[in-house]
Amino acid sequence: MTTCFKTALLICCAFLLITGCIPRKGPVGDHPLARVADKYLYQSDLVNIVPKGTGVKDSMVMVQNYIDSWIREELILDIAKKNLLPEDIRFEKQLEEYKNSLIIYEYESKLVQQNLDTVVSDYEIESYFNDNIENFRLKTNIVRAVYARFLNNEKSLNRVKRFFRSSTPGASDSLEVYFINHAETYNFNDEKWIPFDDLLRFVPVETNNKEAFLRNNKKVELEDDHYHYFLSLTAYKLIDELPPLGFEMENIRQIILNQRKLKYIRNMREEIFSTAMQNNDFEIY
Repeated sequence: MTTCFKTALLICCAFLLITGCIPRKGPVGDHPLARVADKYLYQSDLVNIVPKGTGVKDSMVMVQNYIDSWIREELILDIAKKNLLPEDIRFEKQLEEYKNSLIIYEYESKLVQQNLDTVVSDYEIESYFNDNIENFRLKTNIVRAVYARFLNNEKSLNRVKRFFRSSTPGASDSLEVYFINHAETYNFNDEKWIPFDDLLRFVPVETNNKEAFLRNNKKVELEDDHYHYFLSLTAYKLIDELPPLGFEMENIRQIILNQRKLKYIRNMREEIFSTAMQNNDFEIY
């Protein structure tokens, strides 16, 4: 228990003692902090409430807020119990079902973790993509792009502009060097497909028609009060078009793994049932 937490608890305990809210009897070595009807909140209930390193003032606030929240919840719970009929609060069956589902989930998760083959080949991914191609029509515009953001007072900015606008051999290599060494943020990998909306978080293009912008722009320079932006669009795909396989590879990998998981669990459950039937481990009356 941290010193700050101890201090906060001592202050809260002192306050409650002064106001006469702490009973004289309770668990040995533990101190009650609050009471609602015949239920008590003890010091031990708050051990993990305050993170290590929290200041005394913040610790007091966190402890007091927790106590206040506990009191409010217990008050409404006490009222609810008094006003509901016994049959309204019989949750034994639901609690047992929930507990059982958690146990089964934990067991199956352990088995999957230990036994599931997680290697998915490129051939499997490509086959799934081709067999389900219509399911992968794009819901967003995607692009391949080179982009960078420079501070407006960057000394090399004029040279960057010259290389960016140039189509001469070697200009691209020089541009990459300046991106690496002087840009505040950059991407020079134009082989990776990304959602256009993700790109707009780095390059603040303002357009009311994203599709028209992508069709009509290859290289773009923008400037605001602090930064100069460079954007070179290598390729794009629009909403409802079919994406390149590379854009969907990780998504398909997870789909295949999830299908394997479901198949493994289904087969495991069937095997348990068949074995139990052979061993007469259950009866139907």
